[in-house]
Amino acid sequence: MTTSDMVRRICVRKNISIAELCRYIGQTPQNFNKKLKRETISYEEMIKISEVLGVDYEQVFIFPDGEKIGIRSRSQR
Repeated sequence: MTTSDMVRRICVRKNISIAELCRYIGQTPQNFNKKLKRETISYEEMIKISEVLGVDYEQVFIFPDGEKIGIRSRSQR
């Protein structure tokens, strides 16, 4: 599943349109849709999106032995 797929799926589940999400994160729908299409959404943008949508966001690297190195943003629900 791509980042774009995840953002769209969360929007559907949270009953918010991409255009409405764009207003909350301060981007135009045209610009944000280009980022979705190109898969160029930054970590900072993902944090903002997670805050707006009320979900946690994690970015993790997992070694073969199971060790994880990552960052997590907790939503202020």
